[in-house]
Amino acid sequence: MSTTRPYPPGDRPEPGGDSAPPAGEDAAPATGRDTRRLSFAGESGVVPLARDFARQALYAWGWLPAEGADRRAAAEDVLLVVSELVTNACLHAEGPDEMWITCDKKVIRVEVSDRGTGQPAPRTPHRAGRPGGHGMFIVQRLCLDWGVVRTPGVTGKTVWAELGAPA
Repeated sequence: MSTTRPYPPGDRPEPGGDSAPPAGEDAAPATGRDTRRLSFAGESGVVPLARDFARQALYAWGWLPAEGADRRAAAEDVLLVVSELVTNACLHAEGPDEMWITCDKKVIRVEVSDRGTGQPAPRTPHRAGRPGGHGMFIVQRLCLDWGVVRTPGVTGKTVWAELGAPA
């Protein structure tokens, strides 16, 4: 899994660019993607807020209500990855700034920006001397790919993860 590649070839530009819609609004770019953005400015309870926002997007995109166990599991995986990325920003980066969730026909991409300088890394669960800290391990296991985007001269980063649509 990549932790430095900013985005897969042909994928959308870095978050925060002109392609991101205003907070709380939807976009349907000509590429067939639908992107939604959530700002966490002034919000509390950001993990449940992010999960609810993602759940609403999954309903809008037809991932929920899920028909069958595989589709239900895929939707739950998206919600778990949202929780892990936002929680990671809360624990290690003074909280998240924004979240983007994008859907095309085959992939959902979740991006969480924060002002932290640390580098997320997967840790094996229950490793001696390292309590907790396995959120990125979960992300790595559930996702097709994930990584970190940094903008030169700007404090912070965006952590992204991509999950495949159920067959």
